[in-house]
Amino acid sequence: MIDLADQSIWLYVLAPFVIVLAYTVFGLSGFGSTVISVPILAHWLPVSYLVPLMALLDMVSASIMGTQGRKHASYKELKRVIPFMFVGFVVGVTLLVGVPDRYLRIALGAFAAGIGIYSIFNPVMHRSVSAWWSVPAGIVGGAVATVFGAGGPIYATYLSGRLQDKTEIRSTMSLLISISAFSRALVYAIEGLILKAAVLTGLFALAPFVWMGLKLGNRIHVGLTQQQMRRAIGVVLILTGGSLFVRALLSA
Repeated sequence: MIDLADQSIWLYVLAPFVIVLAYTVFGLSGFGSTVISVPILAHWLPVSYLVPLMALLDMVSASIMGTQGRKHASYKELKRVIPFMFVGFVVGVTLLVGVPDRYLRIALGAFAAGIGIYSIFNPVMHRSVSAWWSVPAGIVGGAVATVFGAGGPIYATYLSGRLQDKTEIRSTMSLLISISAFSRALVYAIEGLILKAAVLTGLFALAPFVWMGLKLGNRIHVGLTQQQMRRAIGVVLILTGGSLFVRALLSA
């Protein structure tokens, strides 16, 4: 895996701030923790280490949030997406183990920046999409979640085309990400990617900053419209994803 003792001092300075930012975004929207944090932290740490770690931190997030807001979730949409999400897990875990880390960084950077651009120019969908889109959304979202831990933007794009209420979308997203995190953690454990000292050390060190970010995000959420929220997240995604993409391309 990795030796945390050999990492740059900048990692230990910036990582807590990155996690607070990532879970502030999660508190705002119900997703985005990994797609914000991994592109930044991947400048120092392998994606294959960060993705299992973020699955565990998302589990911490689910425990902190508890059942708050779940009464607003659309269980009809969850039933449509979840079965196909599990199909995507099977596809994604194969890619995570077999693809070189440099190519994962390039793909992740491009993916994050692309979602950011889309979020800025399309902050809200103006017509409902077909329920059949739950099939590709579930499969692609599950695969992307397993490889990058970042299936949230895929799910959010689908749900924003099906649901109109901001609170309903956030509650459904939060519950879907919680189910995804628990399921992926089990898959990673079977693959031998979680039960490692470095991953567990990162979990216990960063868990308090997850709590801080969630509290901040929940407070900000009330004051923002859906459009403002998606555009703000989009800017962060473009900056983090673009920098990772360029750095990965320039690396040997």
